[in-house]
Amino acid sequence: MDPFVMDRENMELVGVTVDAITFWAQVVNQDQQIKNINNVLAERCPAAPVLHGTPNPKKIYGAVFSGDSCWYRCKVLQQNDDKFQVSFIDYGNTELVSRLALVELPEDLQSQCFTNNYKLWGFHVSTDEDATHFQQGKAYLQNLIYGKKVRIQKKSVCFNGTILVQAFLGNLDIGVEVLKMKFATLNLPGGNCESPMSVQALYGYGDMLAVPVSMPKLRPAFDDQRPLSLKKKSSGTAQCAANLGKTPHQELVEENQRLEVERDAQQWSSQHKEHMLRESVSELQTLLEQTVNDAKEGDRCKAEQKTLQCISEQLEKHLQDAKEDEPGELQQKQVDRFLGSLVAEQFSRLAEKVNSLRGLRERTLGNTESDSLMESISVVINNRISAPVTMGKMDSAWSDYKVAQDKVKACQTKEQLGELMGNRDKVRAVLAGMVEAFIQEAKCLPLRQRMDKLEEVSASLTEVFGPADLEEDAGEQAFEQFFQWRTLRSRRTKSVRDETDKALKALCTWSENVGKFFCLSAKTTVSVKDVVDGVNEWIKRAGIKVAEELDFSQSVGDQDGRQSKAVSNAFHTAMQHIHKELGLLSDIMEKCLHNTKFQGDMLHWQSASPTPDALFSVKKHIRSLRSQLKWRQVEEGSLEEAEDIDLTKILKKKEEIAETRNALFQEIGQERQEYMKLSALAEGGFPELPLLYPEADIQSYMRSGGLLMKSLDRDMFDAEPMRELSGRRPLVCTEFQGQRVILKGYTVTEETEARMLQRTAQFHRSRKESGSQTDCGILPLLALFFGKSDPLAYVMVPYFPNASLGAVQAANPLTTTETVNVMRGVAEGLKVLDATGITHASLNPNNVFLLHRRQGMVGDFDFTKSPVQRAVDSGMVAGSISLVAPELRQAPGTPPSPASDMYSYGCLLLWLHAPGFHGYLDSGELNLDTSGVKLPGSKPCFLSFWLMLAG
Repeated sequence: MDPFVMDRENMELVGVTVDAITFWAQVVNQDQQIKNINNVLAERCPAAPVLHGTPNPKKIYGAVFSGDSCWYRCKVLQQNDDKFQVSFIDYGNTELVSRLALVELPEDLQSQCFTNNYKLWGFHVSTDEDATHFQQGKAYLQNLIYGKKVRIQKKSVCFNGTILVQAFLGNLDIGVEVLKMKFATLNLPGGNCESPMSVQALYGYGDMLAVPVSMPKLRPAFDDQRPLSLKKKSSGTAQCAANLGKTPHQELVEENQRLEVERDAQQWSSQHKEHMLRESVSELQTLLEQTVNDAKEGDRCKAEQKTLQCISEQLEKHLQDAKEDEPGELQQKQVDRFLGSLVAEQFSRLAEKVNSLRGLRERTLGNTESDSLMESISVVINNRISAPVTMGKMDSAWSDYKVAQDKVKACQTKEQLGELMGNRDKVRAVLAGMVEAFIQEAKCLPLRQRMDKLEEVSASLTEVFGPADLEEDAGEQAFEQFFQWRTLRSRRTKSVRDETDKALKALCTWSENVGKFFCLSAKTTVSVKDVVDGVNEWIKRAGIKVAEELDFSQSVGDQDGRQSKAVSNAFHTAMQHIHKELGLLSDIMEKCLHNTKFQGDMLHWQSASPTPDALFSVKKHIRSLRSQLKWRQVEEGSLEEAEDIDLTKILKKKEEIAETRNALFQEIGQERQEYMKLSALAEGGFPELPLLYPEADIQSYMRSGGLLMKSLDRDMFDAEPMRELSGRRPLVCTEFQGQRVILKGYTVTEETEARMLQRTAQFHRSRKESGSQTDCGILPLLALFFGKSDPLAYVMVPYFPNASLGAVQAANPLTTTETVNVMRGVAEGLKVLDATGITHASLNPNNVFLLHRRQGMVGDFDFTKSPVQRAVDSGMVAGSISLVAPELRQAPGTPPSPASDMYSYGCLLLWLHAPGFHGYLDSGELNLDTSGVKLPGSKPCFLSFWLMLAG
């Protein structure tokens, strides 16, 4: 096989060597892949999560290489506390990195590495890595192959993955060169060379053989690479055991055959040696011819040099003769024209450079990036606002106050309450003094002005340098290093400019002398020598200095564009200081607002503690109005049952009843306001109120989240039964405080009443705690009250006539766009409920409501039933589609989950798209055409489930 016909012709070395015969390399045709993955690493790694815990040795991570501060893929070899020994799998380097320099990589970057470990086939080196000879051999191979493209021939593969190869740099055998320098010894595979001739034939020399040593067991790369003679010999040897019992004649024949095989092998070796010798002779002849050609070329160059020297001498002689002789008119014109063009060209080039330099200086008069950073650092360092001195003492007083308040809140008896309140009041007095001192100190600080200035500086720096890494540790000396760098650069800039100005000033002085000399109307002391001498030197020096300043300015601009390490560290440190101070200022301002409110509350209640007297007064008025309402309702009934019906009196009585009812409802609204005030006081500075005034029942109102209204009763309303919707529970439609509402009645016992109160309060709080009260996707609960004359609990909700999803689809089905808008709101509602730990478990067409066919809402459910009971209710159907999740049907009693709600949600989407579908969705027989479905804008996440079901 021709040694220059390689199975991998292009192999680019990265210069990473292990010893004199072992190295790492990359395939050239993978350059673009390596470049692409390095670009992806540079983009993703700065924002990737830092490694936490113990690394996985089989997993690929990203790490910063100290040589160029760039991100590369690596595997962890060893861990020592927060230091990791890593191997960069695409290059072969190993390095010790910190935990902060090691990040997690996603699955798409967990691909195969782009480098392999290669070893020169047939060679051996010492295992002593500390020996000087070992290091010299490693450096020799590094210098030989660093950054060059070599060709390799694969020989074998070791069990550890190292590939044994024969490597060539052009026509140069790399292994032979290492062997010649005695950094390795020859060691052919097999451990026992049959004949030195085979080694000589392979490498072309016979006096450099070393004693063979044992080699690692190899897995042959190609079965046909062994010489034919060795194949035959090994096969003959393997048959010896089988031929022991043969006759002498047979043994003689076999001995002759064996001798013929050996003769063929020797003949093959001799022929191969002659072939190599002929190639060596041919190569020597080629080198000899090249040497002869080089010698001829050298002689030709010497002859040309002599000719040019003769011409130069002749020209110098002619020039000297021209200076001595009187020039003719034609020669004088030629000389004048030449000198004129030369001077004009010199001044033209100099003028262009000066013009460029003038524009550059004018552009640099404004703020550069380093100037902007310098100003920002000055703002950050100067006028810095520290935490007020009284802030720490105030925080400590707040902690003592909260402990005292918690003790008051946890008290269960009035006997202990007095002592706890007294201790609380003392702590509160100390806190009030600390708050007053803190507010006075904070008022003297320009908090808002400083915050606005820092935000302005932060925005300006971000616009110039981009986003900052607030977790990067640039060191404590970042500002000082930046100042030193900027001072050094300013000095160098000034020095270069001074040299330029000095050279141009000398040229200006010469120009002034020329003007004085050629002015015939004025006397002058300028001589011809002042005008003529040194002008060429001045022009040349000015041109050189202007060019040097232009080059220096360009290099400075490139350095600023690359953002030197000092600039980058100073920028990140400045942004960290800004972020930290903005956090402090925000904290101070928030504490000012909170403590100002606390101070106002304490001033309001310093003369007397809050009491529920206003609430009791409202309750008393409610009882009076309620009695009046009942009496007038009785009078109305008497007028209607009289023998002589007086319609005028009846109408007048109805008006009186309506006025009384409205007044009663207004008082009930006022009662809710009083409860809200008392609840805020109980949750704030006066947790003792529920225990001091148990008759006010503040605790029940607080437990219901402000939903419970005890003064309401079913008899107060002029309600209209809704028989078409009252099949499962009594529903009535009425008006409350100017709004049409529905009262849903639920039968309750003493046991279920507490559970219903808890569930309604949780449902109500989920809407109150959501970010958007108006568009959170949940039907609001207006009030909850228990009947005084019947065992019913009533939930008050807004009335949307014919707005349920079932009613809308029966009258005028939604379009695709309307479906997307409506079901987006339903998805938001389920998300809010799930965030507060509520599983709806009753999502069906009668429990989804629409506003103007644009906004969808999740309706309330039966608060007397558990989620398990609601999930298997008979109303959980949409057309012929069951809305009960398969896991709930297959295992009755299984608690529903948010996944069950999403299954019902997906079934509703399917029903809206294909109302005629029959069967179960888990039957595997779903085949729908969704080609006509057009979704506006981006697809919300819930539509993915719809499309999965539909296709």
